[in-house]
Amino acid sequence: MKIVLVFFFLFGLSQARVFTRCALAKELVAKGIPRADLENWVCLVEAESGRSTSRKGGPNSNKSYDHGLFQINDRYWCKNGNPGGDCNIKCEDLRNDDITDDVKCALKIKKRHGYNAWYGWKNKCKNKP
Repeated sequence: MKIVLVFFFLFGLSQARVFTRCALAKELVAKGIPRADLENWVCLVEAESGRSTSRKGGPNSNKSYDHGLFQINDRYWCKNGNPGGDCNIKCEDLRNDDITDDVKCALKIKKRHGYNAWYGWKNKCKNKP
């Protein structure tokens, strides 16, 4: 019985979600993504994380990891364990099902670097008809 409780404690706290395309679009708009940019953002999320909030990618060649729906990099934008990076956020918070902080950070990245900050967007979405 104790093993079952430990399992639910460890894995029950980690909320993850895989969005449908439609649910993702609605949630992105609700969190502040302009409708005019929605096609690029949905494509970016599909290319980067497969619409999964719990995705952790890496290690990258510089030993960094990418986190969450937008695959936000921990070398620059977030910090493991404590708020930090340019988005002043814990990387773990990018892998839960509340995407409010994820969207805020992604918009900051886009403002600074454009969609070209994401390889998934460059490889699968750029110049897409």
